[in-house]
Amino acid sequence: MNSRTLSSRDTTISIAIIGVLFFVFGFVTWVNAILIPYFKIACELTNFQSYLVAFAFYISYLVMSVPASLLLKKVGFKRGMMVGFFTMSVGAMIFIPAALSRAYLVFLTGLFTIGVGLAILQTAANPYITVLGPHDRAAQRISIMGICNKMAGILAPLLFAAAILRPTDSDLFKQLPTMEPTVRAAALDALIRRVIVPYSVVSVVLMGLGLLIWRSPLPEIDTEHESDDLAIANADKTSILQFPQAVLGAVAIFFHVGAQVVAIDTVIGYATSMGLSILEAKVFPSYILTATITGYIIGISAIPKWIRQVNAFRICTGLGLIFSLLLLTTSGRVTLLGHTTDISLWFLISLGLANSLIWAGIWPLALDGLGRFTKVGASLLIMGLCGNALMPLVYGHFADVYGTKSAYWLLPVCYSYLIFYAGYGHKIRRW
Repeated sequence: MNSRTLSSRDTTISIAIIGVLFFVFGFVTWVNAILIPYFKIACELTNFQSYLVAFAFYISYLVMSVPASLLLKKVGFKRGMMVGFFTMSVGAMIFIPAALSRAYLVFLTGLFTIGVGLAILQTAANPYITVLGPHDRAAQRISIMGICNKMAGILAPLLFAAAILRPTDSDLFKQLPTMEPTVRAAALDALIRRVIVPYSVVSVVLMGLGLLIWRSPLPEIDTEHESDDLAIANADKTSILQFPQAVLGAVAIFFHVGAQVVAIDTVIGYATSMGLSILEAKVFPSYILTATITGYIIGISAIPKWIRQVNAFRICTGLGLIFSLLLLTTSGRVTLLGHTTDISLWFLISLGLANSLIWAGIWPLALDGLGRFTKVGASLLIMGLCGNALMPLVYGHFADVYGTKSAYWLLPVCYSYLIFYAGYGHKIRRW
């Protein structure tokens, strides 16, 4: 079915269903913000080792994006989403033997498997919502999906922290270094096994969602057939690599998601480096995501009525560069929202606003004019999500060597490229 043949009611129902998917994406993804410091303590890891959580989770996008596009070509968007949910359910279940053995490698295997399922879902859902309606409102629809994603991101660290952390844990964490080895091992075993119940619940819920998607009225969208103009323009194209806007867009995705995940997944560690406890710092990822949701709401209200989606994209990339430079160059104690911290922390949190409309800006620009290459183009963009895997490791290495603040110098590099893509890179049609 072509998106233009859908009724207004069918389109609304489809957007609502995809919104549920993006909520699940957010919940499963942003819980890593609390998993990283939690595993660092429970499995006795360095900064670099702890950020392997993000690496294992997101490197699956690089591995699975092309197989995911082939799967979608064979079984369609709907059944592909179902397979994605089932795979994620298996990954969540792996946390049970991992917790019983306190084996970090097994945890990473579970996270990789969850990431594989999520890569399938993302490869299906992002182009689906992009083409499900007028092109000039794509950023608006993606912003609605972003709200669903980030609302889950706000809830996930808080709910997970409530499920696995206790009010007495601050004392426990202070006592761990002085405990006898056998006593410390027993305490850490008990600590890590707290993840069994929440991830068992997550596994069951994901399996149920896969079944619901299979039985849902979600229509199939035809992206294989092109208009006459596109067919003529793409007649000589044999590979997605012949579309510069898509290739450069994948690089833009790499830098965007890398910058975003560095901000969210490192904010707790950066806050604790200032002397805050993990129990106080657990709320900071939610502050970043709240700022992102604020940006989404502005985008939904203003695009395309008052501002073109490409201009909103350009404004956000510029804000990202400004806030990241202020993060690196400012210091001084301030008290905001009941927290006394260095002011640079709040510029890190402000990146949530800057990041809000970048994802929504990249997708329609990168997929523009791809026609029958849309599915493989989406898989190429999803490959860019491996930035989530690599950037935290880069940050973790620099944090170990140069300190947690100096390591943020990688952020201006990311936003500089995004400014290039927003201003010029997306316009390139031939190499």
